Amino acid sequence: MADESDRPQTSAPPSWQQVAEGLLYTHGRLNENTKATLEAASFLYGLVELLQEKALISIDELDQRKHEVSQRLARKNSEKGIGVLLQEPETDKYTFAAGVTIDCENRVALCKAACCRLPFALSKQDIREGIVQWDLGQPYLIAQDDTGYCVHLDRGCHRCTIHEQRPVPCRGYDCRNDRRIWLDFANRVVNPDILRDDWPRDLPAEDTRSPRA
Repeated sequence: MADESDRPQTSAPPSWQQVAEGLLYTHGRLNENTKATLEAASFLYGLVELLQEKALISIDELDQRKHEVSQRLARKNSEKGIGVLLQEPETDKYTFAAGVTIDCENRVALCKAACCRLPFALSKQDIREGIVQWDLGQPYLIAQDDTGYCVHLDRGCHRCTIHEQRPVPCRGYDCRNDRRIWLDFANRVVNPDILRDDWPRDLPAEDTRSPRA
């Protein structure tokens, strides 16, 4: 008879009580963070109103500056991997019909499948499906290898290995007027920047690859 110590040790799954306790802690921390955020927002809005009443700033100027700062912070957060990125709005990829047909097989030798180096956020549908891989360091961007290519690209034949389950941005992306890739799509003139090893890592993740009808 085998000794009990010889049997593989497995950890028991968490009980509902443990899950509930974990959720209570999480929700408790969320409530505290919400209170702190509301307090900071109240202080900020009060300050803005006072500055406007004293004619030190205008709301139009403030809105413009807010937009500029928001874009700057979004770029910094993207570079540092801060925050969670998800597709908005959510679209069912299996009913998505706004894509275009590109003769990729006749162009991939020129463009080097540059579109498969463009980062983009996955949808909740992609994540729940569990087929499309995402970047563990920056959820939920499409996973890319050390060379910057999508991990689902077969580099030998430049074909997508999850074509049937590919995300909406892959289905709807239209490279024809994207000058980051083509300087002249009709005449097959590529942008030489795609040959750089660091392309397109200087581009904001949220702007790199969006569905275009």
